[in-house]
Order: sequence, then C-alpha cells, then structure tokens
Amino acid sequence: MPEGPEIRRTADRLAKAIAGRVLASAWFAFPALKRHERTLRGRTVEAVAPRGKALLIHFDHGWTLYSHNQLYGVWRVAAAGERPDTSRSLRVALETAERAILLYSASDVAMWRTDALAEHLFLARLGPDVLDPKLDAGEVESRLQDPRFAGRRLAALLLDQRFLAGMGNYLRSEVLFEAGIDASRRPADLDAGERQRLAHALLAVPARSYRARGIEPAAGMRADYLTDTPDAFRFRVFDREGLPCEHCGTPIRRSEAGGRRLYFCPRCQR
Repeated sequence: MPEGPEIRRTADRLAKAIAGRVLASAWFAFPALKRHERTLRGRTVEAVAPRGKALLIHFDHGWTLYSHNQLYGVWRVAAAGERPDTSRSLRVALETAERAILLYSASDVAMWRTDALAEHLFLARLGPDVLDPKLDAGEVESRLQDPRFAGRRLAALLLDQRFLAGMGNYLRSEVLFEAGIDASRRPADLDAGERQRLAHALLAVPARSYRARGIEPAAGMRADYLTDTPDAFRFRVFDREGLPCEHCGTPIRRSEAGGRRLYFCPRCQR
C-alpha cells in the first residue's frame, strides 16, 4: 500500500495536470457516482490534496472527490482522450481540454460535500498528517504521551492512522532505526530524550522520502514507487535482512509485527 510520501507525490502530479483548470468531462465506473458526471462538467478543480493515505480533489461547486488507493489503486496522468495500455480496470476519469487524470483498480471512491468531509468515517478518525508542514516535533511528542497512545507498543502504534496519518510499513522500520528505539517498547517507557528523538524521526524520515523522486529498487515494492535516480530514498534497514548495519556492522534482522515485515538492528535499537 502506498504510504504518505507516495500519495503526496501523486497529489503533486495530479495538481500539476489539472488544478485551476476546467473539467471538460468526468466519468465514473461506479453507478452511485454516475449522477456527478454531468454536474462536474464545466467545474474548476480548486485543489488536489493528500490526507494521510487518502487523496481529495476539491471542485468549485462545493464537492470533493475522495479516493483511497488501498493495495491496488493507482492514479495516472495522460493527454486528454488518451488511455494507457493496461490490464487494470478504469474507475475514474477526469479530463480538461489538455490533460486527463485516471484512477485504476481502486474501489474506495466517493463524492462528498466539501463542508461535510469531517463526517467521513475514515477521515474523521485520522490523526495529523505526518507530512503536514504545520505539524511540529512538540505536537508529536504530546501525542506520544497522550493516554490513547502512550501504552501501546510502537510496532503497532506507528501503523495506526489515528496516531499519525500517512505512516506505513517501510516508514515504521526506518523511523525506529533512526531514533535508535526497539519496536517492542511503548511511548510510556521512553525517557524524555528518547521521545524527542522519536518525534524528530517521525517527521524527518517521511519528509526525506517525500522529497526523493521515489524509493531505490527493493523487493516487494511496487514498480511505480521505485526509481533508480541518484536522489532516490534509500532504505537503511527495510528490506536489508542479513546486510550489515551502517552504524555498527551487525546484521540487520527481520521479524513480523502486526502481520507486516519489520526490519531492525538488534544492537543499535534499544
């Protein structure tokens, strides 16, 4: 599943293609959304905004398209009227006179009144977006001490979107390694210095991943999230089982936590 950095880069691409432009056509595969095809024609796309792992496209008539890629969904940008050669099922097509944005293989798609988005069941449960530039380390530290989160093991907490939206599996391993903290610990067990390190890592690692053009080639990662460019986001522990830790040389280990793979250095993370 794409994590916050991948969704935010997708939002940037979609915004570059259609934000501020008038829709020439809209098409939905879902019968419940067909009525919006007519009302979206001639409307201006005001913004394309990520929210954790969800994506929101705001229109100037007070409606918003909500989508969540889940495991298989993917957005594509094409010239108006063109459709990529793919075996994926097209779910949404929004076109201006010049460009089209196309959503494939996703099933969690809805149109909402923009002023009612706070009532959306998924969005209403989300914590602050880990890539929100207004989020600072002090607020993250406060959330680590919040009774709702302080007693939970970090292995599970860092995947809970109610804690910080946009966190995901590879980010979990990389954040805990950067902070030097074992995934079995709880925020309540950390001293002030450890909480501070973890709070800073929770902001710094996703930000570095977002700024990169993609992730360096790694097993089990979708091809459209990867890049072989020099500025790719480089894993330091994730997908590096058996390789030496860059700090101490100890072989990186892999375990399972919450049904997801977790990588760590047994010497550097305490």
